[in-house]
Amino acid sequence: MLKLAYRYDQSAARLMLEGLPDISANHGQEVIGILSSWTLQFVGSPPLEGKREHLEAMLATVLPYARFQISGLGRHCGTADSPVTLSPASTGGHQLELRSSQPGVEPLTINLDDAELADLVRCLDAMRLDPRVQINWPHPQDRPLARRELAERIPLMKRLAAPVLGGVALVVVAGLASVLPLPELNPKKPVLDPTPPTQSTTSEEGSSDATAPQ
Repeated sequence: MLKLAYRYDQSAARLMLEGLPDISANHGQEVIGILSSWTLQFVGSPPLEGKREHLEAMLATVLPYARFQISGLGRHCGTADSPVTLSPASTGGHQLELRSSQPGVEPLTINLDDAELADLVRCLDAMRLDPRVQINWPHPQDRPLARRELAERIPLMKRLAAPVLGGVALVVVAGLASVLPLPELNPKKPVLDPTPPTQSTTSEEGSSDATAPQ
């Protein structure tokens, strides 16, 4: 039986799989069901090789990390004993660290920029969704970010700005209220003259004499 090899190329990353069909699972002659080796290479970096568990750890680490990055959260992914860890680098970019399963081998660290990380994610997605590769990859289920995680992506100063401004506004309004005089409860009404205006009787008598019949 011939060994199969499939390659997934991006601008800065290349992922290659080699394996055999799984006859017990009724796979076709062009389907990899048993992974024998894999190779990952970035431009200008030495190729990385490992076993199936290393590639599974790559999937379980890189994809959640990229999702947090898209959501604006820079977060470390991978435990201390995990074969693969990925975290934001202190100098910018992303730090990918791979640990060998053999004792005495120092971890390998690779610094990636945003373009290289995006190409790595595309290679892993293309492999995971390739119908020619029928391997049951462990993939973490997507879940909505918690409210606390969404709040973490807002800078602390912006989160404190609204309550601080509200408190300052409340203090200013209270200060103005204590300084300004209060309106009177029973304001004084203007006093009106009770004496009605007098009418001129002379003009009325003169007008009646002028109109009397002769």
